[in-house]
Amino acid sequence: MELDCADPTEDELFRAASRLVAQATAAGKTVGTAESCTGGLVAGAITAVPGSSSAIRGGVVSYAIPVKHEVLGVSQEVLDAPGVGAVSSECAAQMCRGARRVLGCDVAVSVTGIAGPGGAEPGKPVGTVWFGVTDGQRVRTELHLFTGDRATVRRKAVACAIALLGDML
Repeated sequence: MELDCADPTEDELFRAASRLVAQATAAGKTVGTAESCTGGLVAGAITAVPGSSSAIRGGVVSYAIPVKHEVLGVSQEVLDAPGVGAVSSECAAQMCRGARRVLGCDVAVSVTGIAGPGGAEPGKPVGTVWFGVTDGQRVRTELHLFTGDRATVRRKAVACAIALLGDML
């Protein structure tokens, strides 16, 4: 699946999610999500596709730090480490591993970042989004720095997350 994190329209997101559902179904694989700054939009985009129940197991909206830790198993060391924290490669990796474990899916994606308009930290401006994706064998993380308002950052993040799931399948 082509990785395109440009600002998608609703129709483009639906088509990408439809391709993902078809790809997962054909492969006999299931997907899941762990979302922070997207607040469930990735799972929402996938479940908007008729027949998506054959492909998606579910999603965890881990907006709060305790949910990242208690539900997904993100270590307190990562969450408390200066310069690391919830918006980091380490957190994204642990979130997708935790989602795969909790949801019992084959492939899981995670999204954690700063959608804005506030929340920027030193070295982490608004638009900083980390992604993680795992199939249980491999874990990959990616950093994207998106521009735009809150809605645009979140929409771009949804597109990236869907593409990453497709790539990992």
